[in-house]
Amino acid sequence: MANLFFRLFFTSRPFLQTQNHILERLTNMKTLIRLLPAVLSFVFLSFELTLAGAPPLQWQKTFGGNTEEEAFSVQQTTEGGYIIAGWTRSYGAGDWDVYLVKTDSAGNMLWQKTFGGSDADIGWSVQQTSDGGYIIAGTTLSYGAGTVYLIKTDPNGNSEWEKTFGGSLSFEEGHSVQQTSDDGYIIAGSTSYFRYDVPTSDIYLIKTDSNGNMQWQETFSFGVGLKYRDYGRSVQQTSDGGYIIAGSTYYYTGPLNYLYPDGEYIIAGFTLSYGAGGYDVYLIKTDPNGNSQWQKTFGASNTDVGRSVQQTSDGGYIIAGYTESYGAGDSDVYLIKTDPNGNSQWQKTFGGSEYEYGGSVQQTTDDGYIIAGYTSSYGAGSADVYLIKTDPNGNMPWQKTYGGSDNDCALSVQQTTDGGYIIAGHTRSYGADEWSDVYLIKLCSDGTLSADLNCNNSVNFEDLAILADQWLQPPGILSADMAPEPGDGIVNFLDFAVLAEDWLETTTP
Repeated sequence: MANLFFRLFFTSRPFLQTQNHILERLTNMKTLIRLLPAVLSFVFLSFELTLAGAPPLQWQKTFGGNTEEEAFSVQQTTEGGYIIAGWTRSYGAGDWDVYLVKTDSAGNMLWQKTFGGSDADIGWSVQQTSDGGYIIAGTTLSYGAGTVYLIKTDPNGNSEWEKTFGGSLSFEEGHSVQQTSDDGYIIAGSTSYFRYDVPTSDIYLIKTDSNGNMQWQETFSFGVGLKYRDYGRSVQQTSDGGYIIAGSTYYYTGPLNYLYPDGEYIIAGFTLSYGAGGYDVYLIKTDPNGNSQWQKTFGASNTDVGRSVQQTSDGGYIIAGYTESYGAGDSDVYLIKTDPNGNSQWQKTFGGSEYEYGGSVQQTTDDGYIIAGYTSSYGAGSADVYLIKTDPNGNMPWQKTYGGSDNDCALSVQQTTDGGYIIAGHTRSYGADEWSDVYLIKLCSDGTLSADLNCNNSVNFEDLAILADQWLQPPGILSADMAPEPGDGIVNFLDFAVLAEDWLETTTP
């Protein structure tokens, strides 16, 4: 009986597949080990390679069901885990519901919650609050014709209260929320409405108390009249107690033809343009009561959009978005640094010959910046997660892509307490089905050698084993894909050369 079991088990298909994989891995390792001295000598004696400096991938996770999910916001929580907000069509009561996911520090789901009614409801922004709970801002069609949706939860994601803001004849969105120094909340978004039957929109800023009761609201437009369209996408309380808001503005240059008999307006034709350009990045600074102190625009002849803003350690501001006016491709990531008065100090673009988008920016502990978005110029798929690191002057030490053969994008990034990065967005390359799932990526501490694939501050045979396991595998997220920058989706001799140089760096006195 024992011999029969032995023959059945060790000749079974699963075992043979595992055995073949092990033999293939050992063969790869033996080949690479034989080549290692030559590669080390070549790297050491010949030249210093120009290598990707991105920290290694620590882990990646997907969350979702049998239809669609997307994430728009992520934050590390006080105990080291992560909170993610977005929308889901797999769970909940309606067509789309607000989707809130809590994970531990390793990205394992602790719980998930949905909020909303029978129609479409989206969560755009989330932040942990001072009591350990969470505040979510979004948009609801279940409770109104399209209104700002504000949800406060306890630490376990259970709703404590929900509020809506907006009018019955307009459409409002809440794209960004932050708890303020008085324990209230500031929300930025947009309000869209018809003025004389002509569609228009303004930036919408709402201040509430700690219970979500409105204290004041303000709207902002770069100009007065029917031709202006303005959208708010990001808000932060500033060190003086006021607020900084980033978004976009554009202006119709075409004619509006008036039909006086019935009081209506017809748009006979228009081009998207403000001054010399279409959409422009729009930056607004207010006092603590929401009164505008100054407004600035940035951009040129085409579309330029601001998606994220943060006050920097010198009192100025950093804005990320995308531009079609500058750069190398159809659109590029757009990074703008201003002084405390909103005057541009420098502007940078990042990307290749196709489309790039910047969705989120944060100042890092070294006074540089981390930007997350997506790219169609680089990577393994039609669109990939795009992560860019800059120094304090906007110069790029490294860039990196993540994703598979389909569409993958990032809309939120934060530096974590261990010096690494957490990135949230959505993926169509991985997950439970062919639809999009929430995509969460964690990188090791910035400064970790690229070839330190298990993030243990050493490059050795363990990292070589990881590289061997991924050798010439199909394109996708491969932690050993280190070169060329920002990644080509495959592990080959270029990556082996990176490992060889990093090995030298950790072993040479």
